[in-house]
Amino acid sequence: MAAEIVIAVSISFLFLLLSHWYRNRNTLITNWPLVGMMPALLRNSGRALEFFTFDVLRRCGGTFEFKGPLFPSFDFLLTSDSDNINHIMSKNFANYEKGSEFREIFEPFGEGIFTLDADRWKTQRKIMQALMRNSKFQSFRDKVVWKKLENGLIPIFKHVATMAIEVNLEDVFQRFDYDNMSLFALGFDPNSLTVEFPAIPSKEAFADIEEALLYRHFFPKCVWKLQNWLQIGEEKKLIQGWKILDDFVYNCIKSRREKFKNKGAQFEEEEFDLLTSFLVEDQGESGAFEQSDKFVRDTAVNLMLAGIDSVSGGLSWFFWVVATNPSVESKIVEEIKRNSPFCKDKNMIYLSEQELNRFTYLHAVFCETLRLHPPIPANHKTVVQPDMLPSGHKVDQGSRILISIYSMGRMEEIWGKDCLEFKPERWISDKGDIVYVPSHKFPAFNSGPRTCLGKDMSFLQMKTVAIALLKNYKVEVVQGHVVVPRESITLHMKNGLKVRIKKRSYV
Repeated sequence: MAAEIVIAVSISFLFLLLSHWYRNRNTLITNWPLVGMMPALLRNSGRALEFFTFDVLRRCGGTFEFKGPLFPSFDFLLTSDSDNINHIMSKNFANYEKGSEFREIFEPFGEGIFTLDADRWKTQRKIMQALMRNSKFQSFRDKVVWKKLENGLIPIFKHVATMAIEVNLEDVFQRFDYDNMSLFALGFDPNSLTVEFPAIPSKEAFADIEEALLYRHFFPKCVWKLQNWLQIGEEKKLIQGWKILDDFVYNCIKSRREKFKNKGAQFEEEEFDLLTSFLVEDQGESGAFEQSDKFVRDTAVNLMLAGIDSVSGGLSWFFWVVATNPSVESKIVEEIKRNSPFCKDKNMIYLSEQELNRFTYLHAVFCETLRLHPPIPANHKTVVQPDMLPSGHKVDQGSRILISIYSMGRMEEIWGKDCLEFKPERWISDKGDIVYVPSHKFPAFNSGPRTCLGKDMSFLQMKTVAIALLKNYKVEVVQGHVVVPRESITLHMKNGLKVRIKKRSYV
């Protein structure tokens, strides 16, 4: 009797699965009972960006409703529709927040400009705006970048070329970025950018945290919460990385307090970083620095998070593009010849912001690189009140939206039938100027009120580095080395960028 019941239940369950499959046979992803579309997502977790782009969004008009497991709910709306992005990021901005669930996932980064919403986000943005516009910070920023270029990047390129060895160029640029952002935010130089390529615990902690956060995106909260409680798997790495990061940042805050107390105004003139700006403010009426070390820690970490991968990611993908497109490289080198002033030091070209603006083709190459390889490949939003998107999709309160910035660069509706081609010329008008593309179509630096405050600074840094290096060196990708995106919250390369570097005849 028991065996007959088991057989009957099994047959009924099998019939349920088959009938459900039959009803959903024409959908892009099968929506199974209980588990929803999770099997397809897990099966493609190693190629999620390509899966979302080519298997889903390009086949359904740019917006897709993903159904997760029944318990717990894992539903979200996936979109690359530029009209939807404009609506979400600009026209109805207040109705789409990061949300409490996003802050819970990104809890190691605390409460800063990257994670906050509403009035607290506005406060953080005002702090960052004041810093970016401060002439003392701008002077300090330029000095830091030039010093790292002159004493870090160029010596490494020279060493690799002289020794005729291979190097992971992505790692080199990540070190350049990490040292710069540590100096901008904390006034501390980790000195990771040397020919010895030292292991820097705080830098590695950042990378471990990022990997764990990607895991949190792919699994239900109950799963990673349990792992965190048991301190196993990716959550164990996150806990360890979080402690290392905190120790590093809090030690920098303590050191900065003591240094400022001893040197005062002289210190302010020499090194005007984020922490120094807080200390200076503390001497005024508002006393912002007194809000707590935790407030300062979160603000500094969010500044580092915003900048650490933007420049290094842009440079890494740029040099891969240049190395694999000889015609693009030739045009850039010719532009450098035309616009470079005579300089006694052939390794360095000191160019002002106005002089950098003459490099139209170089700017177009960076725009095209960021179109296809955005540093942050996706953006997350939570719906505050029920709404109707321009695509006709209804979203309820609490609904989650995933904006695929990576996919947007590959949509014919936005860029035309040649969207998969690398064409810097699409960014140059008939008059020779850079073509304006609204940020809701090109959100490499976000869009709307949350547009990245460091966008112009990033372009200046990338162009400065590219000119100095391409003027003197030729980069060649190691034969057989495969470059593909790595699944991460930032667009890294799965296998790095292994290259050889050769000295170029003086341009």
